[in-house]
Amino acid sequence: MEKDDKTSGKRILEIIRSGLPPEAIGNALDGLDHAELLHSVLTLKDENQRELLAALTPHRAASLVEEFPDSHTAELIEEMPAGDVASIVEELSSDHRADVLAELDRDDADAIIAELDEEDANEVRELISYPPDQAGGLMMTEFASYPMSKTVREVVEDLTGDAVDYQLLTVHYVYVVVKSKKLKGVIRLRDLVFADPTKKIGDIVTPALTVSPETDLEKLEEFFDAHDIAAVPVVDSRQFLLGIVRRRAVLEALAEKSEADHLKAAGIIGGDELRSMPVLLRSKRRLAWLSINIGLNIMAASVIAFYEDTLTAVIALAVFLPIVSDMSGCSGNQAVAVSMRELTLGAALPRDVFRVWRKEAIVGLINGLALGCLLGLAAWAWKGNAILGLVVGGALAVNTVVAVSIGGTVPLILKRLKLDPAVASGPLLTTVTDMCGFMLLLGLASMVLPAIS
Repeated sequence: MEKDDKTSGKRILEIIRSGLPPEAIGNALDGLDHAELLHSVLTLKDENQRELLAALTPHRAASLVEEFPDSHTAELIEEMPAGDVASIVEELSSDHRADVLAELDRDDADAIIAELDEEDANEVRELISYPPDQAGGLMMTEFASYPMSKTVREVVEDLTGDAVDYQLLTVHYVYVVVKSKKLKGVIRLRDLVFADPTKKIGDIVTPALTVSPETDLEKLEEFFDAHDIAAVPVVDSRQFLLGIVRRRAVLEALAEKSEADHLKAAGIIGGDELRSMPVLLRSKRRLAWLSINIGLNIMAASVIAFYEDTLTAVIALAVFLPIVSDMSGCSGNQAVAVSMRELTLGAALPRDVFRVWRKEAIVGLINGLALGCLLGLAAWAWKGNAILGLVVGGALAVNTVVAVSIGGTVPLILKRLKLDPAVASGPLLTTVTDMCGFMLLLGLASMVLPAIS
């Protein structure tokens, strides 16, 4: 199955290196299945993904990066010329534009913003000044607003005749303002269509529900649960209309928060990991949590070590049994979390089992050796026996490779079997890693028993 991925990725590279103009390259990619295209792009190396973005028209590149996690988009564009990035960023909706730029370092973001026109630049600076989990950070500035003096006919003609202004927004409501900024009220689009064309919109406007830019994500969730509307206007203390927050944006933010919490719980520091990222970067992110966790496990095991004088050398191995199984389980849970995320994004499919296993095995080997050395040194320092250190460290290193292999592939296998990978992956991983961990540690110890007794 991996051959298909290489073929698709190779085909994409051939297209972007063909010398065709950007429009033709976009048309060629449009001939590929959307899900397959996204999957193939995300399996390319970062430099190839940047090459693809540079080869497309800004509009087509923007439509592609809208499918990426914001942090991944930021990692791609921070290595691209600011002018090229600005042309892509201009094609994004205002809220997505702010989300991506907020992920960048301040200097990189400022360089891109400096390439935007003055109006867009000021707008982005305002949006990224708000926390991402507040209405100000979630709002978008593409909305339809008109003064009270406009007639229904004039508004309808403007909406239907000037699609460019609202191409980034599905217009559900028209907002009526006074003196260009102060919100007077709202008109549903369907009410506008059936109203008397000669009437002024100020005569048919209804009061609008509003939120402040400081309204947090939890309050926004409660608001949309209580009110069946598609978007809510955001106003400041003077009732000036700043933007709108869509119900969809709140749901997406809640999903991202839940996903981030899950990744953090699994020890993926930084979140948004994809297997197309550099191996050493992925290993570093995981080791940041695992290195700390191994220390905590050693501390917990020291309670058992308190009874050292009453235990024989073989029983001393029991101190390390929970460490080997727990640390391997943690590594496996990280692999599960990444597989679940890639399944959600379409970056991994059930047929990718071998590719996922290979990439996980590399990371597992690096992390297993690192963690095995740490635990082996601890065992050696504790008992003064280098062979014991090798047994304990070797068992953890091998079981880590086993755990990430299982954690990475089981969700894909369960998905192919039409089972819920989110529910079944954890218990399967825990059971197998515990069994393998115990067998490896005790099996290795039995082979060198005279040396550690």
